[in-house]
Amino acid sequence: MPSVADIAIDPSIRSRLQQGHPWVYRNHLIGAERLRSGQWVRARCGGLTVYGLYDEQSPIGLRIFSRNGLPDQAWFRERVWEAWELRAPLRDSGQTTAYRWIYGEGDGLPGIVVDRYGDYAVIQAYAESAQMLAPVIASALRAVDPELRGIVQRPRLHESEETEAQPALLWGEWPPRDLVVQENGLFFQVDMLYGQKTGLFLDQRDNRRAVEGLVAGATVLNCFAYTGGFSIYALRGDAAEVVSCDVGRGLAAATEANIALNRLPAERHRFETEDCFALLDRYAKAGRTFDVVILDPPSFARARASQHAAQRAYVRINALGMRCVRPGGLLVSASCTAQIGPEQFRAILGEAAAQAHRRAQIIYEAGHPLDHPVPAGFPEGRYLKCLIARVQSLV
Repeated sequence: MPSVADIAIDPSIRSRLQQGHPWVYRNHLIGAERLRSGQWVRARCGGLTVYGLYDEQSPIGLRIFSRNGLPDQAWFRERVWEAWELRAPLRDSGQTTAYRWIYGEGDGLPGIVVDRYGDYAVIQAYAESAQMLAPVIASALRAVDPELRGIVQRPRLHESEETEAQPALLWGEWPPRDLVVQENGLFFQVDMLYGQKTGLFLDQRDNRRAVEGLVAGATVLNCFAYTGGFSIYALRGDAAEVVSCDVGRGLAAATEANIALNRLPAERHRFETEDCFALLDRYAKAGRTFDVVILDPPSFARARASQHAAQRAYVRINALGMRCVRPGGLLVSASCTAQIGPEQFRAILGEAAAQAHRRAQIIYEAGHPLDHPVPAGFPEGRYLKCLIARVQSLV
């Protein structure tokens, strides 16, 4: 049994903790100065007692795991089992073999994500304190699903930008670099070890499916395409023409490989390796328009201090996108920035429409899919927004 440190929490946030919020910021902790990252803590807030992991690097000083006692191996196995059961509809469909098995705070395991690709699982921590949990989580994954063939750990999120940290094999065999998985009956080649996120942007699965049903006979521009997720769905949806754009090296070849995997008409697709802002600006100035424009950019803000800059970037990219939509066409716009809430994102779309001298009617709005659950008392966990709007000329 690991040692447990006792600290106190500012009682002013007691009601928030009672509602299930899993974070305590450093300025609300009392007596934590002596602690180190990864240390288990018993914290009292008025008459409420919680157990969590302390983190000396993050502004979030304490991530709460339990109210009933210090988590042990059986406790972790129960959380993993609950998450496994929630994803049963995805497995039972027989058409999806890639999904998020553990979504951190949403599944009661703060700081940890686990993605399942075929018979392999990849663990990634987004908090220094949570890295120590990887072996415990791996053991629980194996206990819940004996059919796993391998479990790897990716470097902590953002760590790979600063160091040369490499993936580690925690158990079993290494996944192949050209692993093929299925999503809604489509096939995608994923790189679990070095690809963006953990190989595929799993959170957009339902939104890709929604777009598929709206593009028959349409011309489609997919910006920030990565390995062509939205483009593959658009081609299966019988789009007449699809242009994908991303600045990343090797993404054109990866998209072409995914098109070939699904035996889709490659002659209807073209990949532009270019900065998406520059491409949209060039198309807008040239009067080039599409029936559907898809914008799925990376996060423009990872911290609250970047919120205003992110808002400006979202307004600009959406205004450019609207200028490239033919009158009566559709703009599909997504944001994965937790610092921008759903209401703010709708307002951003309105401001973009004003700048582009267009009218925008929102016809579809979605957040997270089944495998990205969000606790009712934790609005910060709802990072993904996806809107589809009909774009029309001013009257």
